[in-house]
Amino acid sequence: MQDSTNKPWLQWYDEKMKNLCLSEVSVYSLLKNTAERFPDHNAIIFEDKLTDYQTLKKQVDNLAGAWKEMGFKKGEKIGLMMANHPYFIIGYYAAHALGLTVVQVNPLYTLRELLQILKDTQLQYLVFSQEASKTVGEAQAEYQFKVRMSLEKRTEGTKSIHEMIEMNKGLDYTVQINPKEDLALIQYTGGTTGEIKGAMLTHYNLTSNVMQGIAMYGDSMVPGEEIILLTGPLYHVQAMTASMNTGIYLGATILLFSKFELQNVLENIKKYRPTFFGGVPKIYNDFVKYPEIEKYGLDSLKICTSASAPLPVEIISRFRELTGIGILEGFGISEASPSTHRNPHNKGKIGSIGIPFPGTECKIIDDQYNELAVNEVGELLVKGPQVMKGYFNNEAETKLTLRTGWLHTGDLAMMDDEGYFYIVGRKKEMIIVSGFNIYPKEIEEILYEYPDIKEAAVVGIPSSEFGEEIKAFLVPKDGANINTDDVKEYCYSKLTRYKVPKRFEIIQKLPRNTVGKILKRNLIKKENKEIEQEETSII
Repeated sequence: MQDSTNKPWLQWYDEKMKNLCLSEVSVYSLLKNTAERFPDHNAIIFEDKLTDYQTLKKQVDNLAGAWKEMGFKKGEKIGLMMANHPYFIIGYYAAHALGLTVVQVNPLYTLRELLQILKDTQLQYLVFSQEASKTVGEAQAEYQFKVRMSLEKRTEGTKSIHEMIEMNKGLDYTVQINPKEDLALIQYTGGTTGEIKGAMLTHYNLTSNVMQGIAMYGDSMVPGEEIILLTGPLYHVQAMTASMNTGIYLGATILLFSKFELQNVLENIKKYRPTFFGGVPKIYNDFVKYPEIEKYGLDSLKICTSASAPLPVEIISRFRELTGIGILEGFGISEASPSTHRNPHNKGKIGSIGIPFPGTECKIIDDQYNELAVNEVGELLVKGPQVMKGYFNNEAETKLTLRTGWLHTGDLAMMDDEGYFYIVGRKKEMIIVSGFNIYPKEIEEILYEYPDIKEAAVVGIPSSEFGEEIKAFLVPKDGANINTDDVKEYCYSKLTRYKVPKRFEIIQKLPRNTVGKILKRNLIKKENKEIEQEETSII
């Protein structure tokens, strides 16, 4: 399929964006180069402890040196299963120094979810934090790791990352990397079937997306001078690329939080005066609605971005009152490292995901692969240096998603006459809650296991706080009475908390078409109508 012939977005590119040259480098080189340029500059602030770039690189090299001595080899897979912590950053870059492939794992995954990833990747090594220790211990009974590593104390059957770093092994050389071919990361995502798929991202994919994103900021991001507020989970590709890797590349200080606790984050904003924040709608909503928010110095922020769901106009307006800046909305997908679109700095349109990143091609097509005209709705396709090689161990899904040489996002979008894009819906049934992709089929399978449930359908409904919420419609078996509190507890035992439906509704039957397919759109329409009626009654 040919590139688009209609590219009105190019009119918004400055010279830097038009002439962007993407270096073919390894992920580790981002840290190596910055440590040489800004050795004494603070790299990480975590719980008021400061780590400069010279120290950070030494810690990374010490860990990589210890791993090398233990026999870790290029191409082997290492899982990072932890909440935000400096050891995540250290482990991530140490792995890339040796040419290992990082597999990012949510530390709150259940045993079932963890085993899916372990069995798919056959990863050899796993670094995990305390909150994941119980699940990792249970997995050991069904899966054989080469080495398991905890963060602090060594326990039975595990080694200590802290002790490895303190051994001061150092690293005499790094492995040779082919940036366009060698895998840096396997990022797991769901699909139209709800089954997990590992997006294979190369070093070139990840470093290109960093450089593309920085080009979108123009001269607003100054190397060695920025402080990046990082509250999102690093095991999520958005925080990993747009905050961690971008921060390391720029020589920025990363103000890192293990989790988002509003009062603590605000106190740290007041103390450290961050300049950049990549957030999600829920956090911006929390900020603007916090009592006496003016006291916390949000006006230190000069660039803020948002992804995962549209931002309500009132939040954008209130945030501008507090900071003097807008929020640059954008679009990303795990398969694209993840960013493909963003509103340009000082040229944003509310409700739009912005324009394509420099070096990114995109088009809107109909079901016959015909390119659509301005303001027509169809599937969004993208192509660029940030697009994955394919799905790990899944040739069929790779061919489907990358057919015609383009990444088929599954999202319905339109482009206006100035080249700004708008997401209007999803061909997939994916639900996005606070930036996390959730697939109904996975939840429905758990619900169908519950003894009193005959049928279940899971949909996403609008939420001002989270962008979307999960709602489950349940049909009871004949003669059964379903207690939704019990169902929710059952889901908690099988699913990560953010995947558990917030709402449940008992109904007598699910709407279906003439061939028996469940009409989820009818459930969503019914829900939206009820929300409108509730809002009208409140007004």
